[in-house]
Amino acid sequence: MTFQAPLALLALALVPLLLALYLLAQRRSRRYAVRFPGAATLARLAPDSRWRRHVPAALFLIGLAAALVSLARPEASVAVPVERASVMLVTDGSGSMRATDVSPSRLDAARDAARGFLDDVPDELQAGFVGFSDGPHTVVPPTADRAEVRRALDGLAADGGTATGDALRAALDALPQPDGDGERPPAAIVLLSDGQHTTGSDPLEVARAAARERVPVFTVALGTPDGVVDSPLGGRLSVPPDPETMREIAAVTGGQAFAAEDAGELGAVYDRLGSQIGTREEQREITAGFVAGALALLAAAVVTSLRRFGRLA
Repeated sequence: MTFQAPLALLALALVPLLLALYLLAQRRSRRYAVRFPGAATLARLAPDSRWRRHVPAALFLIGLAAALVSLARPEASVAVPVERASVMLVTDGSGSMRATDVSPSRLDAARDAARGFLDDVPDELQAGFVGFSDGPHTVVPPTADRAEVRRALDGLAADGGTATGDALRAALDALPQPDGDGERPPAAIVLLSDGQHTTGSDPLEVARAAARERVPVFTVALGTPDGVVDSPLGGRLSVPPDPETMREIAAVTGGQAFAAEDAGELGAVYDRLGSQIGTREEQREITAGFVAGALALLAAAVVTSLRRFGRLA
């Protein structure tokens, strides 16, 4: 929490001063109270009466503190949807995505995480999709129609090689282009892949192009070093992920790199990316909330004082 007028918080010194005066007045009233021989018996019959008599004063002091804080015009950081923002989900559909080291398979885990991402991001966010293997074979430009992106995800099959660079280029080309003022609407790419690129353009060269266009690429390296798939030539083929290249792509573009070795970890990564890409932090003044709270507390102090003492104590 921040404050537009922090010097106004100095007025809070009034609260402990009033508390000290109240305690002093209570001590003086006890000193001059008339002794009553049955006081101890009455106290046992109403054991909580001692603290209840201080409730009006406590409510008043808390309400006063809230009112004084409101003078400083407090602000809180809140997440608001990014206007006109677009994100492209670039998902590897190469043969190595058949590996089951990520349950139930790398491809199924990637689909589920992407669906969760689409469910969680604000409706204002335009989402697109690129599915790739030997090349980008499915391209959905950014759209508010989540169903279209989900259909593309459902149609993704694990087969072929890994053309990471070509997929990134297809995602860049699908994003909204700069408007008449030369400004590109806010955009980002989320690249999920589970291995080294094997064909097509160099992904780092495309990453540098994305950096020039100010499009960050957030990368997710999926899988474990123990991942294997059946080889077309027989036997088992090791398909470890390539987190080093993914980290380089993210670093070049100003994005972030993540690694996920199981479905739960992948879901958490996509949840985090949804909050980062779909929203931005904005300072909002919350003075009205403090004023409302102060008025409610002060009103409660008046009511409890009248009910207990028949007057404003």
